[in-house]
Amino acid sequence: MKKLLSLAVLAVVLCSGMAWGQNSFYKFKMKDLDGREVSMNEYKGKVVLVVNVASRCGLTPQYEGLVNLYNKYKDKGLVVLGFPCNQFLGQEPGTSEEIRGFCSTTYGVDFPIFEKIDVNGPNAAPLYKWLKKKAPFAGYPEEHAQFAAMLDQIHQKTGTGYDKGDEIRWNFGKFLINRKGKVVGRIEPMVAPEELEATIENLLAE
Repeated sequence: MKKLLSLAVLAVVLCSGMAWGQNSFYKFKMKDLDGREVSMNEYKGKVVLVVNVASRCGLTPQYEGLVNLYNKYKDKGLVVLGFPCNQFLGQEPGTSEEIRGFCSTTYGVDFPIFEKIDVNGPNAAPLYKWLKKKAPFAGYPEEHAQFAAMLDQIHQKTGTGYDKGDEIRWNFGKFLINRKGKVVGRIEPMVAPEELEATIENLLAE
């Protein structure tokens, strides 16, 4: 009887652990620009800012703000993770080496940049499917209504469908993840990195 009880308790613990793992940022693995598989578990205990990036976009200067955020808060526990994506008017066409060179020479990027991925559609990276599920699209900021309308118009004309549902709307969409691996915010592309400072400081203080 005691043996059966112990096995039952063990089963509950294992099932609980599996359920936790299925809902955790730390379960994912992504390849960096060298093709090396990186576990998101490496960032456990940090505040993580996940961004889909591009080298030839009108928003590409946001790299400067991301670098500034990272350098200002990395010693306090912030990490920025960049995921190149070519799904928005082909604005990230380069190879991994070209992306690395652009990021390094143009903006001095020293936070982790990963291999190019899809963030929307059937081939979207599992990480991004999870992020969109955890933080659905909640609308554009009112102060950026004109830019938002332009993005939606582009998607309607090109037939991408990225103006619908929880799809990523454009390059430099952002997700914030707290020290426990929970997605706590989805920030639309037109919101500049420096606008996130207060939120990041609060998350770092938790």
